[in-house]
Amino acid sequence: MPGSDSEKINYIRLNLPELPGIYKYLDEEGKIIYVGKARNLKKRVNSYFLKTNGQDFKTKKLVSKIADIQITITSSEHDALLLENNLIKNLQPKFNIMLKDGKTYPFIVIKNERFPRITTARYRNKEGSEYFGPFSNVKAMYSLLELIQKNYKLRSCSFNLNQKNIDEGKFRLCLEFHIGKCLGPCNNLQSEENYIHNIAQIRQILKGNYTQILNGLKLEMKSHAEKHFFEEAQKIKEIIEGIEVFQKSTCVVSDQISNTEVITLLTEQGIYIANHFKIHQGSIIQTHTFEIYQKMEESLVQVFSAVIDKLIAEEENFGHTILTNLDVNDIELPEFYSVHKPLKGDKARLVQLSEKNSQLILNEKLAQINLRAKIKEEHPALIALKNVLSLPNMPSRIECFDNSNLQGTNPVAAMVCFINAKPAKKEYRHFNIKSVEGIDDFASMAEIVTRRYKKIKEENLDFPDLVIIDGGKGQLSAAVEALKSIDVYGKFPIIGLAKRLEEIFTPGDSESIYIERKSPALKLIQQIRDETHRFAITFHRNKRSKSVFTSELNVINGIGTKTVNKLLLHFKSVKGIKNAKLEELEAVIGKAKAELVLEKLK
Repeated sequence: MPGSDSEKINYIRLNLPELPGIYKYLDEEGKIIYVGKARNLKKRVNSYFLKTNGQDFKTKKLVSKIADIQITITSSEHDALLLENNLIKNLQPKFNIMLKDGKTYPFIVIKNERFPRITTARYRNKEGSEYFGPFSNVKAMYSLLELIQKNYKLRSCSFNLNQKNIDEGKFRLCLEFHIGKCLGPCNNLQSEENYIHNIAQIRQILKGNYTQILNGLKLEMKSHAEKHFFEEAQKIKEIIEGIEVFQKSTCVVSDQISNTEVITLLTEQGIYIANHFKIHQGSIIQTHTFEIYQKMEESLVQVFSAVIDKLIAEEENFGHTILTNLDVNDIELPEFYSVHKPLKGDKARLVQLSEKNSQLILNEKLAQINLRAKIKEEHPALIALKNVLSLPNMPSRIECFDNSNLQGTNPVAAMVCFINAKPAKKEYRHFNIKSVEGIDDFASMAEIVTRRYKKIKEENLDFPDLVIIDGGKGQLSAAVEALKSIDVYGKFPIIGLAKRLEEIFTPGDSESIYIERKSPALKLIQQIRDETHRFAITFHRNKRSKSVFTSELNVINGIGTKTVNKLLLHFKSVKGIKNAKLEELEAVIGKAKAELVLEKLK
C-alpha cells in the first residue's frame, strides 16, 4: 500500500467493494471520528473526496482529519442502517454528534406474562420480555403484527391473568372476544397450553422462519379466489406481501444472543485475517478486522488461540461465548470461556457475515501483493496519475488534444497518444478545422473531439483510459459538451490543463486539482503536453509553409492551381517539390512549366 496518508486513503477508497455496509473514519491517533452506512460502500465513501462542491464546513473539516478508513460489510442496506445506529450509540463519534442525530428503531416484544401479549417498544426494559428487531421499516413491522393478530388472535388487554383471578371470574368477556380478535383466555375459553403453542409459532416467525406460514396463506388465498371470494383473497395477498417485505428486512442479530464474541479466521498465501464482532444485548456494538503475522509454522488453531488470548487481554468485558468458523474443539481456553462452530440459525448467519468480512480483507491483501509485483512492470508515473486523479483504471492509453493558430492563421489541431507512458506516434492524428470560421478555440476543440470519438464509437473501437484537453476550463467545457452530443460522455475520464501545469480541472468541479511538482504524474503530463504542442505546431507550420509556397507558385505566369495540385499530389509535400530535379518536374508538369517553377524556387 502507498506510504503517505493521502496515497493510503486513495488506495483504500479506490479498492472498496460495491456492497452494503458501514464505514468508519479514523483520525491520526486511530480514534473513530465518524460512522456511516452505505448501500454501495465504494460510491458513498468516494463521494466525500470527489464531490467537494456544496460540502458544508463541518464535512470539509471531517474529510481533512481522515487518516484511515475501516469498513464492515453487511447482508443488506437494512442491516447496515441498524449496525450504524448501534455503533453510533456505543462509540459516540465526534462528527456523528455534530452532523446527524441517531434514531431509535422499534422492536416487537413478547411480554413476560402468563398469557404473553405482543406489542412494540422503542427501548428494552429489564422485565424479562423477549425483543425482536430493531426494525427500520416500521410499515412492514406493523403488517407483520396485523398478520400475527389475525391468525393467532392474542389478547391485547393488560389484565393480570393468573389462575386465581380467572377462577374467581374477575374478568368479563370484552368486545375483542365478540368480534373474533381474542379467544377469551380470561374466562378459561382458551387453555394456557394452546396459547403458549401459538406464541412458540409466532416466535419462529419473528426469527425469520416464514416458509410454513407463507405456504399456508398462499393456499388460503388460492382457495378464496377459486370460490370467487376476491375481497378476502386480496386481503390475504396484502398480508403475504407485508411478510415478504418484512422477510427482506432481517434483523442484524437475534435478541437472544448476548455476551458473545464472533471471531472468524481465514488464511491464504501465509496471510491470516481475523474478523471480530462483539455482541451485547442483541446488537453488534463493535467490529474490527486485523492481520496476524505468522512468525513460525503455526497451525490455524494455534493462530486462532493467539487471537483469542490477545482479545481477552485487550478487550474489556470480553464475552464468555465465542462463535467461530473453525473446528476448534480441542483448543485450550481460560476458565469460563467456551468456543463452538454453529451450523445453522442466527448464530451461523452471524459467523457467515463475519467470515464474509474476513474474506474481503484477505482479498484486499492478496491484491496488494499482486499490485506490488506489477509495480515493477508498470510505469510508476501511471500509478501516480491513477491515484492523484482517482481514475477507475490504469491510464495505459492517454490521448491529448491541442489547437494551433499561430498569428491567427490556418487554424489546425492535433492529438497525440501515449501508451504505457510512451509516445505511440503511429496513433498521432492531426485535424484541419472544417466547420469553424475564424479563430474560435472552443468551437475548434468541440469539432475535433466530436470527429475523433464519433469515429471511435461508430467503428466500435476501444476508448482511451484518459483524455487530456490542453486549454483549461473553457476548452474542457467545450469538449464535454461535444462528448455529450454524441452520447459518449462518461465512457472515459477527461481532464483539462490550465496554463500552470500543476493545476488540473475536472468536469463539474469549480476547484482545481493540484499535483506536487516532484510527482512522476506531473512529469508525465508535462511530457505529453510538450509532445502535443510540438506535433500541433509542426503541423501548423507545415500547413502555413505550404500555403505560402502555394501562393508564391500561383502568382507565376503560366502556373495555375491545377499545376500546383499536380505537384503536391506527386511529390507529397512542399519539401519534396523543392528537392526535386528538373527532369522529375518535367515528368509531371512538362518542360516549360518545370523551368518556370525551378526558376521561381531559385
